[in-house]
Amino acid sequence: MGIGDKIQNEAEHLGGKAKEAAGNATNNDELRAEGQKDQVVADAKKVGENAKDAFKRD
Repeated sequence: MGIGDKIQNEAEHLGGKAKEAAGNATNNDELRAEGQKDQVVADAKKVGENAKDAFKRD
């Protein structure tokens, strides 16, 4: 996983956390759910990149 990918995934994850917090603060369920989705997508990308890295080492 390249450093650029790591930074981009972490930024997406943090953006999702911010959306979720904003949704919680404003009682906006749609924004909260969108933030949670963004976090899941970022985590899934991270898992996929880690799997690719594991195969590259072998």
